[in-house]
Amino acid sequence: MLGLAKKDLNKKKPIVREYTEIILMAVFLAFFVRTFFVQAFKIPSESMEDTLLVGDFLFANKFLYGAKLPFVDTRLPAVRQPRSGDIIIFKYPGDMKTDYIKRCVAVAGQTVELKGRTLYVDGVAQDEDYAKYYHGSTFGPYVVPDGYIFMMGDNRDNSADSRVWGPLNKKLILGKAMFIYFSWNNHDHRIRFDRIGDVIR
Repeated sequence: MLGLAKKDLNKKKPIVREYTEIILMAVFLAFFVRTFFVQAFKIPSESMEDTLLVGDFLFANKFLYGAKLPFVDTRLPAVRQPRSGDIIIFKYPGDMKTDYIKRCVAVAGQTVELKGRTLYVDGVAQDEDYAKYYHGSTFGPYVVPDGYIFMMGDNRDNSADSRVWGPLNKKLILGKAMFIYFSWNNHDHRIRFDRIGDVIR
């Protein structure tokens, strides 16, 4: 009987080890994917309405602009640089911790100017069917410096963006918004099924 008990114990050890290895591998893969490729974000404010709503949950592509390596101030090579029109998740320059999301409207060297409800980049009026205005305002002209991009919320009269805290240092970029994987309406306490799967543009 004692011999059988020892055999059973020896059989259990490999099973425990196998499950431990599976769990560790899953944790490593999740960390790897989150660090270098895809990360989930939740929309907390109304600054990107009506493109993104409060309660939208989305995935961001971290690989496109060059993912930041953990624990060091180094990034992987970028597939491409941010462009005007990209919706980007980044660390808020004010505290370097809070995740923000806005639209890039101009890149380094370009001149930004807002007149009423019309945005001008390098003197050319932009066709922005996604932009939402209540009153409009005036800003600029402002030239975006090297190493920075200019960010604005789509809900232009209800957005603290580069007009308030200045251009965004590209080192603070986390990724480009890809698509909505879940959406919850807090007011009606219901799932917005019609938004799930929407590609973010």
